[in-house]
Amino acid sequence: MPELDLESIIARLQWSAEGLIPAVVQDAHTQQVLMVAWMNAEALRRTVQTGETYFWSRSRNELWHKGATSGNTQRVQGIWVDCDADVLLVSVTPAGPACHTGAVSCFFRTLEEFGE
Repeated sequence: MPELDLESIIARLQWSAEGLIPAVVQDAHTQQVLMVAWMNAEALRRTVQTGETYFWSRSRNELWHKGATSGNTQRVQGIWVDCDADVLLVSVTPAGPACHTGAVSCFFRTLEEFGE
């Protein structure tokens, strides 16, 4: 990723009261939405510095590197900020399924299927 003033960007993003911002992760090739996760400032820093996705786990209350245990890493191709600066879109090349269930995407059920 190109050199940028990341601290200035972090200061301008609209973080939640908990210091988090949602990150929509999309396959750079297929445009399929793979997952939605949360980032804090450190997760965003590490994502930019390493070129692979890092997120903040609200349930474990810790930083996590996507694919660290599964091998299903995500190589970042670009990061976009929405118009309100309160959501990130992260374009990635995935090395495997994004979902912990083994599905390619976490969005594999329609609302009707979920209701059954």
